[in-house]
Amino acid sequence: MGVDSGVVTGCTDGIGKAYAFELAKRHMNIVLISRNEEKLQRMALEIESKWSVRTKIITADFSRGQAITYHIESELKGIPVGILVNNVGKQYTYPMYLGEVSEQELWDIININIGATTLMTKMMLPQMTQRKKGAIINVSSSSELQPLPLMTVYAATKVFIKSFSEALRVEYQGEGITVQHLAPFFINTKMNAFSHRLQENSFLVPDAETYAASAINTLGRVNRSTGYWAHGIQYFFTMIPPMWIRTYIGAIMNQIFRKDYLYNIKTQVSFL
Repeated sequence: MGVDSGVVTGCTDGIGKAYAFELAKRHMNIVLISRNEEKLQRMALEIESKWSVRTKIITADFSRGQAITYHIESELKGIPVGILVNNVGKQYTYPMYLGEVSEQELWDIININIGATTLMTKMMLPQMTQRKKGAIINVSSSSELQPLPLMTVYAATKVFIKSFSEALRVEYQGEGITVQHLAPFFINTKMNAFSHRLQENSFLVPDAETYAASAINTLGRVNRSTGYWAHGIQYFFTMIPPMWIRTYIGAIMNQIFRKDYLYNIKTQVSFL
């Protein structure tokens, strides 16, 4: 992989998968990092057959924390990385009160959403600064815009991503590195499968392919974005009310999504 490669974490579904395809369309070699080796192999074959670029797969479970980064760093040795897409993330199974979330799930959310982005970025910085070029794309969420009851810890990790990206950009502003922060609203992906309302493509809820095709075109043009024009409109109107109102609205929305999930589970149990 002598030419610059794109590294995408959390790449076997949703935004990450769509981003990997978009980079491959632009003739970049792709390093695919995720925890499901079977999905990684299928993806690599599809990418290579469609776009005649080279791929490398790295099986990694970011919930293992710092230990997994040594494995990834060893696998990436000697590969010039032009773009890092920090996409891997973990969401609540469905909107829950903090006391209902297991300790393991909370630790996984923190390790994956915060730890993976931080350590993957640190890993890539030396070679990017040495070559005076590179781009780091940190995929956050509109949940960063206010405290989000019933997804309390998830939303808090996204606030970290926003702050981390803004500070990192200033730290490395003279090194030729682009740091982009993306904060999409709802996208039709498995991560939002807790509600049927978010599993249908619409004007405001695009599929991952539509989103990635739009978001990737903003790289090098804007440092922070929702990544999708309709989400930009949502952002404008979302930020008009004061934070306490946004927080209250978020709580109401999550109560609705919670009821959707619990009703669906109840229906499935009744059917069985």
